[in-house]
Amino acid sequence: MTELESLKLFLSTEHACSYLENKNASTLFIDPKADISQTGYSQLSDYGFRRSGKHIYKPECQGCNACIAVRVPVADFQPSKSQKRCLKKNADLTLTQIETIDTDEHFALYANYINTRHSDGDMYPPNRKEYAQFLSRQFQSTTYLEWRDTENALIAVAVTDRLQQGLSAIYTFFDPHQPKRSLGVFGILMQIHLALQNDLEFVYLGYWIQNCAKMNYKTQYAPYQFYINNQWHTYERSA
Repeated sequence: MTELESLKLFLSTEHACSYLENKNASTLFIDPKADISQTGYSQLSDYGFRRSGKHIYKPECQGCNACIAVRVPVADFQPSKSQKRCLKKNADLTLTQIETIDTDEHFALYANYINTRHSDGDMYPPNRKEYAQFLSRQFQSTTYLEWRDTENALIAVAVTDRLQQGLSAIYTFFDPHQPKRSLGVFGILMQIHLALQNDLEFVYLGYWIQNCAKMNYKTQYAPYQFYINNQWHTYERSA
């Protein structure tokens, strides 16, 4: 029996969908007590699963398949003109890979980001316990990327998981008062760059929902791939 075949799966009860109005959602998730290897986690990512905290999950909603897993094949990625401008604007930032974000400085940046950008979301109001549960290192493959400016001020943080075939972009938070830098875009572009540097094939961006404006940014990194009907399909940038 393979590792995946031995895993127990659980289905949550229905709850209000966080992304689509008047829709109910349910989630299929892996037994959180299971000891999952990097190989197993990598395979699950190829089957459209995603990680949040200690939970590896995928949407499993009755009568709805709006949530579609997205990944970027980094060798084929072609940055748009605006993405090239974004990289140029942030050329002054210094990237460091760090072991933990369990500090007052990192939490303050996260809290500022949530309070400013996501006061209508599930993570509002921010608190230290939920922050740790959501973004703590649950797997040895988790890496934290931080960017600082020339004054050493913390500007942005990306939480990313190293898979055998790519990087999984778990979450990015940043200084919300520097909109001209487009730091969310920059975080994804840099993870694509790091994947390419490390001879990895993909960056996994989580789920895209066509009728959710907050998710539209995930199709701006072209060409990209959708996981539909148990297969990955490649799409070019729309005209």
